[in-house]
Amino acid sequence: MDFNSLLEKVKANLILEHSEDDALISSYITAAVSYAESYQHIEEGHYSENPMPPTTEQAVIMLASHFYESRDGSTGGFFSDNVNAAQQIWNTVNLLLRLDRDWKV
Repeated sequence: MDFNSLLEKVKANLILEHSEDDALISSYITAAVSYAESYQHIEEGHYSENPMPPTTEQAVIMLASHFYESRDGSTGGFFSDNVNAAQQIWNTVNLLLRLDRDWKV
C-alpha cells in the first residue's frame, strides 16, 4: 500500500489542497485500513505488505473521508442535509469491502 498515494486520494475526494490536516487524515486512513482488514478477516498489517484491491481502496477513501467530514460524530458530513447519510456511508463501505472479503474464514 502506498500510504502517500492514499493520502492524496483522500484529500482529492475531500477537495482539500492544503496540508494542515495531513496528520489527522493519515490517522483516519490508518483507522479505515484497520477496519477494512478486520472486516475482511485478514491479518492486521496485510495491506502494508500486499496490494490493496481497487474496491477496498475506494472503501478506505470513502471511510477516511467520512471520518474527516463528520469529526463531531453527529452528521454524514458537513454538507449533508440527511441524517441517514452516515448510515449510507457505512452501508456502501461494507458492501465494497465484502467484494474483497476472505469468505473462507
